[in-house]
Amino acid sequence: MRILGLDFGSRTVGVAVSDELLVTAQAVETIPRKSQGKLRQTLARIDALIQEYQVDRIVLGFPKNMNNTQGERCEKTLEFQEMLKKRSGLSVELWDERLTTVEAERTLIENRVRREDRKKYIDKVAAVIILQGYLDAGALSRR
Repeated sequence: MRILGLDFGSRTVGVAVSDELLVTAQAVETIPRKSQGKLRQTLARIDALIQEYQVDRIVLGFPKNMNNTQGERCEKTLEFQEMLKKRSGLSVELWDERLTTVEAERTLIENRVRREDRKKYIDKVAAVIILQGYLDAGALSRR
């Protein structure tokens, strides 16, 4: 069993995958989005990754506001969640992603990734943080 972690953004989708023992999350890639309204290519790439890694579940970052309210990004994420469920047939769980981008940025700085290169990595590192948080919380064992 493997779990796919996604950091869904307006321009990119960061992707991470768990190991088969559900202990660690590894960065896979950043999927560029051609336009905000079109998701066909993005969903097709996610489908290919589901097959390649034999994924059984998806964890999708849920971008709540710092005061725990849901804004426009949450609405778009919920729509994307429904598309993923329909297309993949898999369970798609939401996971609080507040401050993951900040943590990803800090991780890249600590690892001395040059400022101009951080954009290439930040979304997939955020996806790793989302998925690792899910794995560490034992969310799978509570289901």
